[in-house]
Amino acid sequence: MQNDYLKSVISQFEYYKLLGEKTLAQLPDEAFFWQYNAESNSIATLVKHLWGNMLSRWTDFLATDGEKKWRDRDGEFVNDLQSRDEVLQKWQEGWHVLLKTLKSLQEDDLTKLIYIRHQGHTVQEAINRQLAHYPYHIGPLVFIGKMLADDWVSLSIPRGKSIHYNADKFAKPKRKQHFTDEFLKPDEPALDD
Repeated sequence: MQNDYLKSVISQFEYYKLLGEKTLAQLPDEAFFWQYNAESNSIATLVKHLWGNMLSRWTDFLATDGEKKWRDRDGEFVNDLQSRDEVLQKWQEGWHVLLKTLKSLQEDDLTKLIYIRHQGHTVQEAINRQLAHYPYHIGPLVFIGKMLADDWVSLSIPRGKSIHYNADKFAKPKRKQHFTDEFLKPDEPALDD
């Protein structure tokens, strides 16, 4: 059952990574840096924060505190990235560290104790914490993308298509399939992977 947990959370993280990538791919360069006001985050800032958090939390995951001394969390919210390429590089680097670490974990690692800011978590609790945290930021990234894309392509069931989508699903036999499987098709390469 625990191996199913690891497979499931990896699929969940990959799904949110894909939502972000499908959003970023639809945007002109200038949209990466747009802010509604001084208190809001741009897409570039959201990516920079995710990157910093991912590097800190998932580097030496089982051996060192998840809040690394070298992390500059406040600096993650300074909108200083200058290009689309810089944003995409940070996006890929953060996700690479996260997914590589998750894929290296074994079932017996899940009950081990790790620390984030000296607060103890089982590995499973730490994974769940980040599985809640990253979608919290990817949601606004997608929302900003929808507002700024010239011709938005839906990331899920398009408006007005639910009846057709459900009819197609119910026409097929029941089967065990993780809900993210339909979104993570092997013929769809990830952005800049």
